Amino acid sequence: METLLINEIFYSIQGESTWSGKRCVFVRLRGCHLRCHYCDTTYAFHEGSKRTIDAIVDEVKGFGCDLVEVTGGEPLLQKHVHTLMKRLCDAGMTVLIETSGACDISLCDARVIRVMDLKTPGSGEAERNLWANVEHLTKRDEVKFVLCDRGDYEWARDMMAKYGLAQRVNAVLMSAAAAMPAGDDIAGVRGLGLRDLAEWVLADGLPVVMQTQLHKLIWDPMARGV
Repeated sequence: METLLINEIFYSIQGESTWSGKRCVFVRLRGCHLRCHYCDTTYAFHEGSKRTIDAIVDEVKGFGCDLVEVTGGEPLLQKHVHTLMKRLCDAGMTVLIETSGACDISLCDARVIRVMDLKTPGSGEAERNLWANVEHLTKRDEVKFVLCDRGDYEWARDMMAKYGLAQRVNAVLMSAAAAMPAGDDIAGVRGLGLRDLAEWVLADGLPVVMQTQLHKLIWDPMARGV
């Protein structure tokens, strides 16, 4: 019987991507091979338990919501995640996966919407990006950049141009690390102010979607299960 290491399963409001604001069930898998400087889910590195895919699917269905996101950690580190996503798609659900740019996305079911988080220099993990993934992106998918400073913004802008990302995917997302109006600190990384990011995007006329972590504006920023 196929199993996955699960950190948590919960029902909330989607806080990111073009699906922001919608009701969503989140399945957070345990484990990650990256250590981004601004990570806000370090508890998912080691906490969690083994669950059967049957049990996971039953719990997700129990919320009565047809939008589900598979996240982590890094969900693509566990091979049976592909069975889970297929089962959820077969059940008629819209399935999103939030994954880094460091894992092969080509094995995902074609029905799954991939939100691929390309790691910027400020994350400390930019060298881990698997650029071959770009060739597998479709107009169903989204690419996300979490930016810590002006250098990250310019790097992301350059990568957008180099790989034609705006033409490849449904949306290119830009997030400010910490996402507070005046900036804030996360794990020792100085947050980027939303106003700064907005002004840079406007000045360059970038075809991106600025996003905040909506769930952190609704609930305590450190709350779990939301």
